[in-house]
Amino acid sequence: MSSLPQQPYLLRALYEWCVDSGYTPYISVRVDASTRVPMAFVRDGQIVLNIGPNAVRNLQMDNEWLSFSARFGGVAQEILVPVGNVSAIYARETGEGMVFAVPPETPSAGAGAAEAEAGTDAQGPDRPKGKPKLRVVK
Repeated sequence: MSSLPQQPYLLRALYEWCVDSGYTPYISVRVDASTRVPMAFVRDGQIVLNIGPNAVRNLQMDNEWLSFSARFGGVAQEILVPVGNVSAIYARETGEGMVFAVPPETPSAGAGAAEAEAGTDAQGPDRPKGKPKLRVVK
């Protein structure tokens, strides 16, 4: 019997916790060839996305993919992220969340700014600017 990966279940649970607590859920994503995001907003092979209900439409999180549509620079875009590429999910307001082990990057990731209107915020890959470090939710 093969074991199911825990990450998609933890992502869904922490997303629900953020929303129920009135926080804004953000994810940090490693961008590779299988990730569909606006490449102009990718920095150092990563992108930070606001996946809160006010920022995205048609959010779907299954065991393999996370998908939604969001506006970037005023233009609606369809986003498709393999669950295994999500390196963290956290509440923007508190920094509380979870970091996941992500496989090494493949050489196909782009570079650019990591901020957009509704879907992302400008942040480095480690933590949000001016916010506390990620903490594990117990």
